[in-house]
Amino acid sequence: MLAHPDAVEQAALGRNGFLNHLKPRALWVDCSSVNPSFSKKMATAAAARQIRFVDAPVTGSAPVAAVVKLIFWVGADTEDLERIRPLLLYLGSKIVHTGGHGSGTSMKMVINLLLGTGMAAFAEAMALGKGLGLSSKLLFDSLLGTPAVAPFLASKREKIESGNYEAEFPLRWMQKDMHLTAVSAYEAGVAMPLTNVTKEVYRLAMRGGHDTEDFSAIYEFTMGDTGQEPVRQPPFPLSQKREHPSVLKWHGKILQSSNGGK
Repeated sequence: MLAHPDAVEQAALGRNGFLNHLKPRALWVDCSSVNPSFSKKMATAAAARQIRFVDAPVTGSAPVAAVVKLIFWVGADTEDLERIRPLLLYLGSKIVHTGGHGSGTSMKMVINLLLGTGMAAFAEAMALGKGLGLSSKLLFDSLLGTPAVAPFLASKREKIESGNYEAEFPLRWMQKDMHLTAVSAYEAGVAMPLTNVTKEVYRLAMRGGHDTEDFSAIYEFTMGDTGQEPVRQPPFPLSQKREHPSVLKWHGKILQSSNGGK
């Protein structure tokens, strides 16, 4: 399980790559979070060496893995899945056979899209609520557990309230997965405006120093890196001078555009 496609390709096909040292009919199980077209590329490279390939990314962070509750999304031939099923069950509690090569990573892209956009949307909703004068406690108590909020967000409350964003899933890897989702959408001819905006919000949070923190730190970034109640100000009067187009504002931050507003 490696961090990104370049790392996988280097380990498999780079100088002294492991694919050149496996015996024919050996199984390569890749649990990395990569894009589907890359998984298919690796499957082709493995087949050229008579190596069987399985893409089997997981849902679940380190605490979930510690209690053997990972979910595996497996793209593979049925025969290959059955060969590795007992091994996967040492690490996880559920195995879903999604189809052929690339389908496991396709499912992983869909899931992480929902996690990334869901976390960012929740942060923005909380910013609105607090800006309108509602307390964090009221918002958390009222929203968590309702159909409007994804269940995983309840597990992030302690991090948000304590300000301790020790990483279970680092924000930089969420941004990477959002980027790969956008790449996959482009390859599939699917428009993803919300995802493309959200991945750039995560990129800005990385630039703001949150890259190694848990991806729930997007909350702190959205709140202005303080997590405190925002200062409410009246709207700008029409006569007031506006910012130059090259200056972008994001929840109280002023970010200088790199393209001069073009």
